[in-house]
Amino acid sequence: METNTKPCVYCTLPEIKNREIIKNDLAWAFPTNIPITPGHTLISPIRCVKCLAELTTHERLAILNLADKIIDSLKITYGAEGFNCVWNQEKLAGQSVPHFHLHIIPRKDGDSGLLGYDPRSMLYRTGDREPTEESELLKIRDLIKGNLR
Repeated sequence: METNTKPCVYCTLPEIKNREIIKNDLAWAFPTNIPITPGHTLISPIRCVKCLAELTTHERLAILNLADKIIDSLKITYGAEGFNCVWNQEKLAGQSVPHFHLHIIPRKDGDSGLLGYDPRSMLYRTGDREPTEESELLKIRDLIKGNLR
């Protein structure tokens, strides 16, 4: 396992913290800056751990609780009819930030997101996914946040 000496962007970058949609005692959710489809949201534990095995049972439940809320909001906000809920674990599997994060990717018929369901083709960053402007991410945050129940 490789050692990471860079500070975690989820823990240190103010612009990422500013994207917070919802938070509980152990986890928080925010829109990703390189979405597969509109509303693509990440859910992370507040504590900086790299992989699923390092999460406590309480952290896992906190993440799943937020996933339920985000999914309900994305159905309203974007008319989502299905979801890809996945995480990449370790660099070889595409994990680029060494802080566990669950991807919630809203899907609907005819969306322009990646269509293959092979995890490698679905989750690796492709050339057609440009970063989203921070101001747009804040609008997405507000839309999703506005439909939380």
